[in-house]
Amino acid sequence: MIIRSDETVDLPTSGGGSMRMHLFRPAVPGRYPGVLFFSEIYQVTDPIRRLAAMIAGQGYVVGVPEVYHEYEPAGTVLHYDQAGTDRGNFLKFHKPFAAYDEDARIGLDYLAGHEACTGKLATMGVCLGGHLAYRAALNPIVSAAACFYATDIHSGTLGAGKSDDSLARMDELKAETMFVWGRQDPHVPFEGRLAIRARLEEVGARYEWHEVNAAHAFLRDEGPRYDPALFLQAVDWTLRLFHRTLC
Repeated sequence: MIIRSDETVDLPTSGGGSMRMHLFRPAVPGRYPGVLFFSEIYQVTDPIRRLAAMIAGQGYVVGVPEVYHEYEPAGTVLHYDQAGTDRGNFLKFHKPFAAYDEDARIGLDYLAGHEACTGKLATMGVCLGGHLAYRAALNPIVSAAACFYATDIHSGTLGAGKSDDSLARMDELKAETMFVWGRQDPHVPFEGRLAIRARLEEVGARYEWHEVNAAHAFLRDEGPRYDPALFLQAVDWTLRLFHRTLC
Protein backbone atom coordinates (compact mmCIF):
# COMPACT_ATOMS: atom_id res chain seq x y z
CA MET A 1 0.00 0.00 0.00
CA ILE A 2 1.02 3.63 -0.44
CA ILE A 3 2.67 5.12 2.62
CA ARG A 4 3.48 8.42 4.28
CA SER A 5 7.14 8.92 5.09
CA ASP A 6 7.36 12.66 5.69
CA GLU A 7 6.43 12.84 9.39
CA THR A 8 8.66 13.33 12.40
CA VAL A 9 7.86 13.88 16.05
CA ASP A 10 10.14 15.24 18.78
CA LEU A 11 9.50 13.37 22.03
CA PRO A 12 10.62 14.82 25.39
CA THR A 13 13.13 12.88 27.46
CA SER A 14 14.03 13.04 31.14
CA GLY A 15 17.56 14.24 30.39
CA GLY A 16 16.32 17.40 28.74
CA GLY A 17 15.95 17.91 25.04
CA SER A 18 13.97 15.59 22.84
CA MET A 19 14.27 12.45 20.77
CA ARG A 20 13.29 12.80 17.13
CA MET A 21 11.40 9.86 15.71
CA HIS A 22 10.72 9.38 12.01
CA LEU A 23 7.33 7.90 11.11
CA PHE A 24 6.41 5.66 8.20
CA ARG A 25 2.79 4.54 7.94
CA PRO A 26 0.08 3.61 5.45
CA ALA A 27 -1.54 6.56 3.74
CA VAL A 28 -4.84 4.67 3.78
CA PRO A 29 -6.92 5.65 6.83
CA GLY A 30 -7.15 2.93 9.45
CA ARG A 31 -5.38 1.51 12.47
CA TYR A 32 -2.33 -0.71 12.18
CA PRO A 33 0.12 -2.48 14.52
CA GLY A 34 3.18 -0.47 15.52
CA VAL A 35 6.85 -1.33 14.99
CA LEU A 36 9.64 0.48 16.82
CA PHE A 37 12.60 0.14 14.46
CA PHE A 38 16.10 0.86 15.75
CA SER A 39 18.81 1.86 13.31
CA GLU A 40 22.45 0.94 13.13
CA ILE A 41 25.10 3.30 14.51
CA TYR A 42 24.67 5.75 11.60
CA GLN A 43 21.13 6.78 12.61
CA VAL A 44 18.33 7.21 10.04
CA THR A 45 20.20 6.74 6.78
CA ASP A 46 18.64 6.19 3.36
CA PRO A 47 18.90 2.38 3.62
CA ILE A 48 17.17 2.51 7.02
CA ARG A 49 14.44 4.70 5.58
CA ARG A 50 13.89 2.32 2.68
CA LEU A 51 13.65 -0.69 4.99
CA ALA A 52 11.24 1.16 7.29
CA ALA A 53 9.13 2.12 4.27
CA MET A 54 9.00 -1.47 3.09
CA ILE A 55 7.70 -2.66 6.47
CA ALA A 56 5.20 0.19 6.70
CA GLY A 57 3.87 -0.65 3.25
CA GLN A 58 2.78 -4.05 4.52
CA GLY A 59 0.39 -2.40 6.98
CA TYR A 60 2.39 -1.16 9.98
CA VAL A 61 3.06 2.14 11.71
CA VAL A 62 6.86 2.25 11.92
CA GLY A 63 8.74 4.63 14.19
CA VAL A 64 12.51 5.06 13.80
CA PRO A 65 14.14 7.02 16.65
CA GLU A 66 17.43 8.86 16.35
CA VAL A 67 19.51 6.80 18.77
CA TYR A 68 22.09 9.52 19.48
CA HIS A 69 19.70 12.42 20.00
CA GLU A 70 21.51 13.55 23.17
CA TYR A 71 24.77 14.09 21.29
CA GLU A 72 23.88 15.06 17.72
CA PRO A 73 21.51 17.75 16.37
CA ALA A 74 18.11 16.47 15.28
CA GLY A 75 18.25 15.10 11.76
CA THR A 76 21.92 14.15 11.89
CA VAL A 77 22.89 11.22 9.69
CA LEU A 78 26.37 9.76 10.03
CA HIS A 79 28.08 8.76 6.80
CA TYR A 80 29.09 5.23 5.86
CA ASP A 81 32.76 6.13 6.00
CA GLN A 82 35.55 5.90 8.57
CA ALA A 83 34.66 9.16 10.26
CA GLY A 84 30.99 8.18 10.54
CA THR A 85 31.89 4.72 11.79
CA ASP A 86 34.26 6.10 14.40
CA ARG A 87 31.69 8.61 15.64
CA GLY A 88 28.90 6.02 15.75
CA ASN A 89 31.02 3.50 17.64
CA PHE A 90 32.22 6.13 20.10
CA LEU A 91 28.66 7.17 20.92
CA LYS A 92 27.50 3.55 21.18
CA PHE A 93 29.82 3.05 24.13
CA HIS A 94 29.42 6.59 25.51
CA LYS A 95 25.64 6.64 25.98
CA PRO A 96 24.40 4.95 29.20
CA PHE A 97 22.37 1.84 28.47
CA ALA A 98 19.67 3.12 30.85
CA ALA A 99 19.18 6.00 28.40
CA TYR A 100 18.72 3.52 25.56
CA ASP A 101 16.03 1.83 27.66
CA GLU A 102 14.27 5.13 28.31
CA ASP A 103 14.27 5.89 24.59
CA ALA A 104 12.58 2.55 23.98
CA ARG A 105 9.89 3.20 26.57
CA ILE A 106 9.21 6.64 25.13
CA GLY A 107 9.01 5.32 21.57
CA LEU A 108 6.76 2.39 22.47
CA ASP A 109 4.40 4.59 24.48
CA TYR A 110 4.14 7.05 21.61
CA LEU A 111 3.36 4.37 19.05
CA ALA A 112 0.83 2.66 21.33
CA GLY A 113 -1.07 5.94 21.65
CA HIS A 114 -0.84 6.97 18.00
CA GLU A 115 -4.21 7.45 16.33
CA ALA A 116 -3.20 5.12 13.48
CA CYS A 117 -1.95 2.33 15.76
CA THR A 118 -3.97 -0.58 17.16
CA GLY A 119 -1.79 -0.64 20.27
CA LYS A 120 -0.18 -3.96 19.33
CA LEU A 121 3.58 -3.52 19.20
CA ALA A 122 6.74 -5.13 17.86
CA THR A 123 10.36 -4.07 17.73
CA MET A 124 12.95 -4.45 15.00
CA GLY A 125 16.57 -3.46 14.60
CA VAL A 126 19.86 -3.95 12.82
CA CYS A 127 23.39 -3.99 14.30
CA LEU A 128 23.27 -1.74 17.38
CA GLY A 129 19.54 -1.58 16.69
CA GLY A 130 19.24 -5.36 16.86
CA HIS A 131 20.45 -5.20 20.46
CA LEU A 132 18.14 -2.28 21.21
CA ALA A 133 15.19 -4.11 19.67
CA TYR A 134 15.91 -7.05 21.96
CA ARG A 135 16.16 -4.83 25.05
CA ALA A 136 12.96 -2.99 24.10
CA ALA A 137 11.20 -6.36 23.81
CA LEU A 138 11.83 -6.94 27.53
CA ASN A 139 8.91 -4.54 27.96
CA PRO A 140 5.79 -6.74 28.39
CA ILE A 141 3.74 -4.61 25.98
CA VAL A 142 5.90 -5.87 23.08
CA SER A 143 4.60 -8.99 21.31
CA ALA A 144 7.46 -9.67 18.89
CA ALA A 145 11.02 -8.62 18.08
CA ALA A 146 13.09 -9.04 14.92
CA CYS A 147 16.79 -8.67 15.78
CA PHE A 148 19.32 -8.64 12.94
CA TYR A 149 23.03 -9.25 13.65
CA ALA A 150 22.63 -7.71 17.11
CA THR A 151 25.98 -6.54 18.42
CA ASP A 152 27.25 -6.65 22.01
CA ILE A 153 24.61 -8.96 23.52
CA HIS A 154 27.07 -11.82 23.86
CA SER A 155 29.81 -9.63 25.29
CA GLY A 156 27.67 -7.45 27.58
CA THR A 157 29.41 -4.31 26.34
CA LEU A 158 26.62 -1.95 25.28
CA GLY A 159 26.72 1.59 26.59
CA ALA A 160 28.89 3.57 28.96
CA GLY A 161 31.05 1.32 31.09
CA LYS A 162 30.53 -1.55 28.65
CA SER A 163 28.61 -3.52 31.27
CA ASP A 164 25.03 -4.06 30.13
CA ASP A 165 22.74 -6.71 31.63
CA SER A 166 21.08 -7.95 28.44
CA LEU A 167 21.95 -11.63 28.83
CA ALA A 168 21.12 -11.61 32.54
CA ARG A 169 17.66 -10.18 31.87
CA MET A 170 16.76 -12.66 29.17
CA ASP A 171 14.45 -14.47 31.60
CA GLU A 172 12.19 -11.39 31.35
CA LEU A 173 11.69 -11.89 27.59
CA LYS A 174 8.04 -12.70 26.85
CA ALA A 175 7.89 -11.49 23.25
CA GLU A 176 8.37 -13.98 20.44
CA THR A 177 11.82 -13.06 19.19
CA MET A 178 13.66 -13.71 15.94
CA PHE A 179 17.45 -13.53 15.75
CA VAL A 180 19.19 -13.43 12.36
CA TRP A 181 22.97 -13.68 12.07
CA GLY A 182 25.56 -13.61 9.32
CA ARG A 183 28.02 -16.46 9.75
CA GLN A 184 30.79 -14.30 8.28
CA ASP A 185 30.09 -11.44 10.70
CA PRO A 186 33.19 -10.76 12.85
CA HIS A 187 31.19 -8.67 15.32
CA VAL A 188 29.28 -11.69 16.63
CA PRO A 189 31.53 -14.75 16.32
CA PHE A 190 30.42 -18.36 16.57
CA GLU A 191 31.13 -18.53 20.31
CA GLY A 192 29.06 -15.40 20.86
CA ARG A 193 26.11 -16.82 18.98
CA LEU A 194 26.39 -20.03 21.01
CA ALA A 195 26.26 -18.03 24.26
CA ILE A 196 23.12 -16.18 23.21
CA ARG A 197 21.32 -19.30 22.05
CA ALA A 198 22.31 -21.22 25.17
CA ARG A 199 20.80 -18.46 27.30
CA LEU A 200 17.59 -18.46 25.24
CA GLU A 201 17.29 -22.19 25.84
CA GLU A 202 18.09 -21.81 29.53
CA VAL A 203 15.22 -19.38 30.10
CA GLY A 204 12.76 -21.17 27.81
CA ALA A 205 12.33 -18.21 25.47
CA ARG A 206 9.97 -18.29 22.48
CA TYR A 207 12.42 -17.61 19.70
CA GLU A 208 13.28 -18.16 16.05
CA TRP A 209 16.92 -18.50 14.96
CA HIS A 210 18.49 -18.04 11.54
CA GLU A 211 22.15 -18.14 10.54
CA VAL A 212 22.95 -17.28 6.92
CA ASN A 213 26.10 -17.13 4.84
CA ALA A 214 26.52 -13.38 4.90
CA ALA A 215 28.64 -10.59 6.33
CA HIS A 216 27.61 -7.98 8.87
CA ALA A 217 25.05 -5.48 7.54
CA PHE A 218 23.89 -7.69 4.68
CA LEU A 219 20.48 -5.93 4.79
CA ARG A 220 21.99 -2.52 4.03
CA ASP A 221 21.18 -1.89 0.38
CA GLU A 222 24.34 0.14 -0.20
CA GLY A 223 27.88 -1.12 -0.33
CA PRO A 224 29.63 -4.43 -1.02
CA ARG A 225 28.04 -6.51 1.79
CA TYR A 226 24.46 -6.15 0.58
CA ASP A 227 22.82 -9.45 -0.36
CA PRO A 228 19.53 -8.80 -2.21
CA ALA A 229 18.36 -12.42 -2.09
CA LEU A 230 18.91 -12.67 1.66
CA PHE A 231 17.31 -9.25 2.09
CA LEU A 232 14.07 -10.53 0.60
CA GLN A 233 14.23 -13.72 2.64
CA ALA A 234 14.85 -11.80 5.86
CA VAL A 235 11.99 -9.37 5.21
CA ASP A 236 9.70 -12.35 4.59
CA TRP A 237 10.73 -13.91 7.92
CA THR A 238 10.05 -10.58 9.63
CA LEU A 239 6.63 -10.07 8.09
CA ARG A 240 5.58 -13.63 8.93
CA LEU A 241 6.59 -13.05 12.55
CA PHE A 242 4.72 -9.76 12.76
CA HIS A 243 1.62 -11.13 11.05
CA ARG A 244 1.54 -14.13 13.38
CA THR A 245 1.93 -12.10 16.56
CA LEU A 246 0.27 -8.75 15.80
CA CYS A 247 -2.54 -9.28 13.32
